[in-house]
Amino acid sequence: MPYFLYIIWDIDPEIISSPISLRYYGLGWASAFIAGYYILQKIFKSDKVPEPWLDSILMYIMIGTIAGARLGDCLFYHWEYYQNNLLEIFLPIKLEPELHFTGFRGLASHGAGIGMLIAAYLWSKKISKKSMLWTMDRVALTVLIGAAFIRTGNLMNSEIIGLPSDLPWAFVFKQIDDVPRHPAQLYEALSYLIIFFLLYFLFTKRNWKKVEGSIFGLFMILMFLARFLLEFFKENQVGFEDSLSLNMGQILSIPFVIIGLVLLFKKKNKQKT
Repeated sequence: MPYFLYIIWDIDPEIISSPISLRYYGLGWASAFIAGYYILQKIFKSDKVPEPWLDSILMYIMIGTIAGARLGDCLFYHWEYYQNNLLEIFLPIKLEPELHFTGFRGLASHGAGIGMLIAAYLWSKKISKKSMLWTMDRVALTVLIGAAFIRTGNLMNSEIIGLPSDLPWAFVFKQIDDVPRHPAQLYEALSYLIIFFLLYFLFTKRNWKKVEGSIFGLFMILMFLARFLLEFFKENQVGFEDSLSLNMGQILSIPFVIIGLVLLFKKKNKQKT
């Protein structure tokens, strides 16, 4: 196989292994929250809202996102195992074949999305007293940057790999096999960055923020439509998906796109009346 035509990818997922383990994936999550903090800081400053809101919304979103991502992975992708090992959903351990520490490895983006929506609802009701759509118009911008960082972390982990490809930018993930593949992680990361810059432009320069729900609705459509389409370039993540016409990522993306369409349709009609 002429490897010189492709990009050989053999990155160690660990940046530091001793005395503590620091992985690129964990750094991606940390970078996602840090970037989100600074984006929201700039937006909230423009909105002239109380300063304490920034720290409180970050805490709500962090907890909701991580809890939702964990539960989403367990329920959507690995329920066959976790239904008999419920304790392992909430603790970073495995009980079988013997007790050992694993950390929280499984995280699902659609679960993170649901957790974030719940967190935004609770924050809006308890702290800001603003509508949830007002909140999500702003949080959505941070999600896109965060998702780009996390997909880059997936690339560093050589996970969520693409289907075989003979394109000149195909990656050979040496830790997986010797097959050139679509760098699906990069496709997603770049897609989310492009959507972020588009929505940020509409939010700041075209005053879409004046119509609550418009940014959030377009975010739901574009992000999850991108996710749906890019799944065609990926290997299935779990075995049961091989028997499905659409994989789990695509099935879970459809309701988010529909919600986005409904939001935009309602807002458009509201503007006309």
